Amino acid sequence: MSKGREREKVSFEVTISDDDVYEAMKDIPGYLDITPGDFKELYQLAYGHAVSRITQSVRARDIMTGKVIRVREEDSLKDVAELMARSGISGLPVIGRDDKVAGIISEKDFLSRMGTGKGTTFMGVVAECLKGKGCVAVSVRPQKAKDIMSSPAVTVNEESTAGEIARLFTEKGINRVPVVDGKGRLTGIVSRADIVRASLRKISI
Repeated sequence: MSKGREREKVSFEVTISDDDVYEAMKDIPGYLDITPGDFKELYQLAYGHAVSRITQSVRARDIMTGKVIRVREEDSLKDVAELMARSGISGLPVIGRDDKVAGIISEKDFLSRMGTGKGTTFMGVVAECLKGKGCVAVSVRPQKAKDIMSSPAVTVNEESTAGEIARLFTEKGINRVPVVDGKGRLTGIVSRADIVRASLRKISI
C-alpha cells in the first residue's frame, strides 16, 4: 500500500455474445468446422484455465506493494486516523515491539467502536451522532492502535500464490493482507486489486 489513494477493488465480468463469436470466426482464414456455441465454450474453458494457471504461478512477492504504510501498537488512534486520512487508505498493518505484524486496523475497526456500537458503517455512525449528544469519537480518543486492531493478523508469505491469497480474501472477508518473512516481519502488502491486475496483465489469448 503506497502513499496516495489506496487502490480500489476492481470487479467486472466480460460476456461474449454470438455476434462477437461470428466476427471472431470471420477473422480466422479458412473454414472452421465449429459452431458459435462450441467456440464460446472453448474460449470460456481456455480463459478459465489461463486464469487458474496464472493465479498459481504468480507469487505474493511478484505483486505486493513493498513500501507499506504502517503504525505501531502504541500509536494513538488520533495519529492512526490522521495517517489513514492523509494517505487515503482504509486499512493498515500494526507493528508490535518485536517488529512483527501484530494486527490490522481498518475503518471498520474505528466505526464498530464509536457511538453505541450500532453504527458499523460511516452513515451508521453519522446517524448515531445526530441522535445523540457530543462526539461519538469521545470513547476512543484515549485509546491506542493495539486497543482496536484486529488480531492476530491474517498474513501470507512471499511464496504464497495469487490463487491462495484470493481464496483467503473470500474466506476471511478481507480486502488486503500483509506479506511477512520467516520471522513474521512485514515485507509488503497485497490487495484484491493487485490480484485482478496480475491476472489481466498476464492473460494473452
